[in-house]
Amino acid sequence: MLALLETLVNTDSGSYDKPGVDAVGGHIRHFLSDQGIDSNVTPDDKFGDAISATVGHGSNRPILLMGHRDTVFPKGEPARRPFRIEAGRAHGPGVADMKAGLVMNCFVLAALKRFGGTPATVVGLFTGDEEIGSPFSRPVIEHHARGARAVFNSEPGRASGAAVTGRKGGVFMRFDITGKAAHSGANFEAGISAINELAHKTLALHALSDVPKGITLNVGVVSGGQTVNTVAPSARGEVDLRFITPADRAAAMAKVEAIMAKSYVAGTSTKLEITGEFLPLVENADGKNLFEHYGSCLRELGNEPTALFTGGCADSGFAAATGVPTICAVGPVGGRAHSPDEFMEVETLVPRAQALALAILRLPT
Repeated sequence: MLALLETLVNTDSGSYDKPGVDAVGGHIRHFLSDQGIDSNVTPDDKFGDAISATVGHGSNRPILLMGHRDTVFPKGEPARRPFRIEAGRAHGPGVADMKAGLVMNCFVLAALKRFGGTPATVVGLFTGDEEIGSPFSRPVIEHHARGARAVFNSEPGRASGAAVTGRKGGVFMRFDITGKAAHSGANFEAGISAINELAHKTLALHALSDVPKGITLNVGVVSGGQTVNTVAPSARGEVDLRFITPADRAAAMAKVEAIMAKSYVAGTSTKLEITGEFLPLVENADGKNLFEHYGSCLRELGNEPTALFTGGCADSGFAAATGVPTICAVGPVGGRAHSPDEFMEVETLVPRAQALALAILRLPT
């Protein structure tokens, strides 16, 4: 397992690096082929292809295991800080989020292929664009999830060893402001500052946040202007909206659109574009029952199960929105994702795989 993990971590796979993401997919397909497992590719011209692999059989609806191959890191990151193990922790770009989960799913599929006993067909789905909202993979995920009876998404388990039963949804947006350029000394009054308009809009967007209700808006990236002695003719901001329920999303987006339609600085105009979106993993009775089933397997292996809600988004929201019972973060335990300090607890790699396999084998018919 560690050998495959090292190979995956040391392979570049930023979301926009299609050749790299597909190279990770090639390593996975090679491993599966060596285990006698066929895989299918759903190709895309821009983003990493989607890979699916199937083991087992039965008249019950299939069980879906999910994981994404892309990371948030720039090209060359594995060369700068390659895979290593220190004091029981594995390190490297994407080691927890979520290449360890991919390895775990591969080995669970391999064990089920070798020893059998599945109550239904088990499908492993390996996608390539989750970190940017799955613009290509979303319909592929929804297609597989609609026919499934349960979904396990192998995002990293939490520090306590917990799994996730609820996640926020997210909308990523970009807004472009047009003003009017003018010499800032000789002709200042003729200018219309897009940067001033961006500042007003940034404050207005942040004011929409309602932390107790789980609604946050963050303008995380801004740019604009031409030169220091020119009134800014253009500006751009990028916004992250997080929410818990679809109703909260609708209400927040209506307010965002009203802010974009308003000109705080007379003469400016604004264009808003949604660049990516995650659906929430809404906590419900079916998800809770699936977690209790998975938790009983964890407990039998000596780990006390804990369910968590998190503000992070994931592909599990797309699966759950189709109506299939879904839980997330059943992968090996890790932390500090998206940072140079990311780690995966090596001692959890096998036990989390065992718990997932047991949950599959014991899933009620």
